[in-house]
Amino acid sequence: VSLSRDLAKGAKALEAPLWWLRGLIAAAVIAGALVFVFVGTILPLDRLSRTSDALQSVQGIEASLNMIILAVIGFLALIRTEERIKRKQVFRQLHGLRSLIHVIDMHQLTKDPATLSANFKPTSHSPARITNAADLARYLDYCSEMLSITGKIAALFAQSVNDAVVIDGVNDVENLASNLSRKIWQKITLIDDQV
Repeated sequence: VSLSRDLAKGAKALEAPLWWLRGLIAAAVIAGALVFVFVGTILPLDRLSRTSDALQSVQGIEASLNMIILAVIGFLALIRTEERIKRKQVFRQLHGLRSLIHVIDMHQLTKDPATLSANFKPTSHSPARITNAADLARYLDYCSEMLSITGKIAALFAQSVNDAVVIDGVNDVENLASNLSRKIWQKITLIDDQV
């Protein structure tokens, strides 16, 4: 419950824009524009048109186009910086959820319906087992519920950060939780068959 609350707060916090980053990006764009204006005033275009060497004019135009293309690519990279930062934070949280799913799965591995059979003989290294059918079914049901809740917590991040890569990561976590929950329900069905 505590983890769920913390992750819900973290997902909600990701909805807010990173104003400090947006300010830095705006400053970088303004500085870049000022550099272009400054370079444009030092090298006026009418000087290029007066030159007799056509090759120098073409090289100057090509260099200007390359600089504009690089500036646009740099601008797009700056614009996507906030998205990348948020994506990294989301994947850190999703990794924690994926680990939690595996921990839940590890705990239910030894909860085998076969232990309820009269023919079951534990070894000296066998872990302690639940031998009551109702308790075993309840334990497995709790594991299934925890897996389901963990998958739904992951969905909070897809809701907070509208990014295709994040949505794919969230879907992976939800699918993992659903698949493991399905295996647990197969065990519960086996318990019902034995009782």
